Order: sequence, then C-alpha cells, then structure tokens
Amino acid sequence: MIAEKNFVKNGENIVINIPCFNVGLTLDCGQAFRWSQTENGDWHGVAFSRPLTLRETENGVEFIGVTEEEFEKIWVPYFDLDRDYNALCERFKNDEQLSKAVTECYGIRLLRQEPWEALCSFIISQNNNIPRIKGIVDRLCRLLGEHLGDDDYSFPTPERVAAAGIEGLAPIRAGFRAKYIIDAAQKVANGEIDFEKILLPETSIDEGRDELIKIKGVGEKVAQCTLLYGCGKVDAFPIDVWVKRILAEDYPDGLPECISGTRGIAQQYLFHWKRTS
Repeated sequence: MIAEKNFVKNGENIVINIPCFNVGLTLDCGQAFRWSQTENGDWHGVAFSRPLTLRETENGVEFIGVTEEEFEKIWVPYFDLDRDYNALCERFKNDEQLSKAVTECYGIRLLRQEPWEALCSFIISQNNNIPRIKGIVDRLCRLLGEHLGDDDYSFPTPERVAAAGIEGLAPIRAGFRAKYIIDAAQKVANGEIDFEKILLPETSIDEGRDELIKIKGVGEKVAQCTLLYGCGKVDAFPIDVWVKRILAEDYPDGLPECISGTRGIAQQYLFHWKRTS
C-alpha cells in the first residue's frame, strides 16, 4: 500500500508525496500535544519514544533521519498514511458543511497515538486550553519520561506515573487533574484497563468506552477521544463545546450518512474548521 504512494529514500531521510497530508494542520488541530513548529518552519515532536522532525518541501513531506523500518512500523500507522483521505474527503463533500470543512482544512490526517498517552493527554485537556495542555504534558514528560537526547523526552509509562503519586505530580501543575491522572495510571499499570482488549477490531466503541469510564474523572468525551486518537476507533465521536455547537447549528436532524464508519475523522475536520474559521 505505502509503496504505491511515492515513498522515496533521500539520503538518511524519507520523502513521501501523497494527497491530503498537511503537516501543520495535522499536528496543530487539537488532537496531539507534543508537536511544535521550529524557527525554520519544520515540525518536531516525539511519539512512541521516537523523536521526529518533519519538513514540507516541493517534493513532499520529508521525514528527517528515519530508517525505512521505523518509517513503516511507526510513522505510517501514526500518520494513517495507508488510508485514502482523498477518497474520504470526496465522500464527505456530499454534505454541504463538511464540504466547506474539508476544502478549507484539506490535509488533516487522524493521528494514531499510543493509547496511554492519548488517555493521559485528554484527561489533562479537561477544562483547559491547548497552550496550557501542551505545557502540562511537556512538564510531565520532563519530570518522569526517559531522556532521549537533545531536548526530547519520552511520554512516561503508567507505572512510572503511578509510582510518583499525586504529590509527585506537583511540579507539572495539573491541578485537580492530578488525581485523575494517577487513578488512570494505576488502573492501566495493574491491568484493570486492558488496552490490548480495547484495541481489538471486534471490541466496539461502546465496550471500549465502558472500560475507560471506570477511571475517575473520565467521562464520555475523554473516553471517546482516547478511542479515536489512541485506539484507532475512527467512528468514535468526541463531543466538546465546539462539536455541540456544530451539532446544534448544522446538524439538528442528525449527522449525514456520508460519514458513517468514519465519524471521528469527519469530526476532526468540522472541529478545526469551526474553531479557526
């Protein structure tokens, strides 16, 4: 599949040229919190304990210093590169509002993040804004993550977070969320929350949600975000203030049929479009 998408090796880098892949839109549309744009316009971040720098060039998106094995095992699934977003967007255009969203936000891809990181990040996101979420996540990684070289740190394991306890999280300044982070870490570390089971294709969104809401402070929205951004359940549909507004103003009679099966991807386009337009 990826071989059909003009993937080429350029020295120590890999360049891929595929439709519907805008790095900035994908990394800065509110679905992940560990990416930032550098002074020269590149994007840098860490996922699955691997630092990555991305550069958009006239030849496509360049993955800096990445082996073919790492690219195919980590970054292809992470950026959902094997999904035909061009065809998906054409399907979404059957709806008037979605047509506007995908036209103005063309290039967003849904990130497939590590499940524990997604869960913890969206617990932190509650009643919060994106700059502050990024700050708390960054401090958490610096406090308890593994130093990967330069200024990069891994996302800490649930075991490391659980061992820190609520008092140990004081330096990240998470406020009331600290107790929820610790409860989540404990339940994931001891196996009460079984991500391997949730990740199974046959595990439904409802079943996954029911597992995740066992965690203190995790309600419908955080559970749906975890399923969508961390578990590959692309029909999960998180509802926040922006999405509530979209549903009330644009879809009072229900969501369009054209997004069935991929409601979460459609939600990401609508969310970013409404938030930035």
